[in-house]
Amino acid sequence: MKEVTNPVSASPAITPAQFVERMERGAASAAAAGLDGLLIAPGPDLAYFADYLPIATTERITLLVIPAVGEPTMVVPLLEHDSATATRAAGAFGIVDWADGTDEYVPTAALLERSGRYAISDAAWAMHLLALQQKLPEARFESISRALPMLRAVKGDDEIDRLAAAGAAADATFEDILSVRFAGRRETEVAADLARLLREHGHSQVDFTVVGSGPNGANPHHEAGERTIEDGDMVVLDFGGIMDGYGSDTTRTVHVGDPTDEEHDVFEAVKRAQQTAFDAVAVGVACQEVDRAARAVIADAGYGEFFIHRVGHGIGMTTHEPPYMVEGEEQPILPGMCFSIEPGIYLPGRFGVRIEDIVVATEHGAQRLNNTSRELHIVR
Repeated sequence: MKEVTNPVSASPAITPAQFVERMERGAASAAAAGLDGLLIAPGPDLAYFADYLPIATTERITLLVIPAVGEPTMVVPLLEHDSATATRAAGAFGIVDWADGTDEYVPTAALLERSGRYAISDAAWAMHLLALQQKLPEARFESISRALPMLRAVKGDDEIDRLAAAGAAADATFEDILSVRFAGRRETEVAADLARLLREHGHSQVDFTVVGSGPNGANPHHEAGERTIEDGDMVVLDFGGIMDGYGSDTTRTVHVGDPTDEEHDVFEAVKRAQQTAFDAVAVGVACQEVDRAARAVIADAGYGEFFIHRVGHGIGMTTHEPPYMVEGEEQPILPGMCFSIEPGIYLPGRFGVRIEDIVVATEHGAQRLNNTSRELHIVR
């Protein structure tokens, strides 16, 4: 894989040949895992394999069947036939449609082995999976993220380019937010500024804008609320969304006015932990070792009990996906994996600190896709 340089906001379109390659790789992965195929439901998996995001009429089944051996086929409602055949990937799979008033599960069941073993998208609706199980009582269905957790985890150069561009847009958002007034404004107002800036810098979708001021910063997933930010507050800013089909996710912690010695020491511990975890990334190293590296630094600083979440998660077409940098995850890091490194310390009722970058694993270690300063920024 190539090194990431000068990310741009507009990446070339994914070609039909690339979708074919993705489906071929999916079929090979299924075969290697002893599966008879993959069942790809609407959501990020279907967008990844077939460039298709149908209208969310969840009561009608849409399913791409990628057999371990044979040609992929998409089952679609008749009224969506034209949409399914208009995607860039349409020539890579056959189409079977069904009409309202007929048994919609018959066409799908006909494509499956009676006693086959299939991995199905986590986004599939239970009503459809249960109906297929009734049609094929001897078949076995498994969560795709359990059976093939690395299916979308290793990113191609085109995907890394998009992630880099999304990361650069999030960085530009952070640089701009530093000039916004914090003191005397509600968290929701700063969150609205973050959302506006993400869109101005090219995001089509804003997924989250965490603004945790003072004691609210001790909640890692705090929803921006009506608390007024005060002078002397530590403020955790965690924000991201989707740009050109791929996600951004970054966290920086700022301080309104000068920090206390304790606040400075906590911040420095988190910064050291983040750098240590970054340095631990290497091809072949188990994912859990990245978590362990950060956790050891924070424990040595005396704050081990206040680091209450894993150190990272994969990112791609969704902001949380495999691989996960967490204790117990022995999956080795592979070139092209993209994930967050985001240690934090959270002191209940007082304040929190988190620093987060998205990184890509390369043959030479990790490369950051977020490049704003990791120093403690003083805001007004």
